[in-house]
Amino acid sequence: MSTQRVLVVDDEPKIRMTVRGYLEADGFQVLEAADGPSGLQCVTEDRPDLVVLDVMLPGLDGFQVLRRIRQSSQVPVIMLTARTEEVDRLIGFTTGSDDYVTKPFSPRELALRVRAILRRTDTGTEASPVDDGTLRFAGLTIDPGTRAVLVDGERPAELSALDFDLLTSMARAPGRVFTRRGLLAQVWGEDFFGDERVVDVHIRSLRRALRDDASAPRFVGTVRTVGYRFVGRPAEAADEPAAPDGR
Repeated sequence: MSTQRVLVVDDEPKIRMTVRGYLEADGFQVLEAADGPSGLQCVTEDRPDLVVLDVMLPGLDGFQVLRRIRQSSQVPVIMLTARTEEVDRLIGFTTGSDDYVTKPFSPRELALRVRAILRRTDTGTEASPVDDGTLRFAGLTIDPGTRAVLVDGERPAELSALDFDLLTSMARAPGRVFTRRGLLAQVWGEDFFGDERVVDVHIRSLRRALRDDASAPRFVGTVRTVGYRFVGRPAEAADEPAAPDGR
């Protein structure tokens, strides 16, 4: 197996050097970029397996870079931020990041998060035949094999890899109540280091993509103070949307 490559985009050389040392000690190949435009170029040309992306960057800030990455790639992204306001975290996650780390941070913890995310995404791309069965509900079809989702017969806004895994995990157990910690363990991995509120942010992103109203959900319901559950109804022949006729 080839060495996995991690791109570190940060304008502080000392941070890049420190992160490089820890990641290389864990067996990763490390690429570096010092500003937003060069980070985007590296993503396009070198195709890293994961990106560690600082928020405060010259040229383009981290959120702008992330939005552009998500136009063509689902590469996992960990945001580095010195900002602690919740709004910045929400902007990052709804733009499509997989995790965030607040500065100052432990390089060892960052390396553990990198490994955990890459292990999860590697597992997600190697679905077993048992997991490839299409899940059908009224107005919703989920194909784990192709990672495709249809809402009312149409493909919705693109789901991030994490949002897709979150939806599939809940849809495989309709009605079951999932705690935030349980979803973190199942989707992010048992060794996830981070804030449980990341689940809430991804649920918002998922609902937006599915055009699901939180106050009257068709697919993802909230269990107050506990977590979430999938509330989609079983598909009936009359509920299934007609195939597009191309007109």
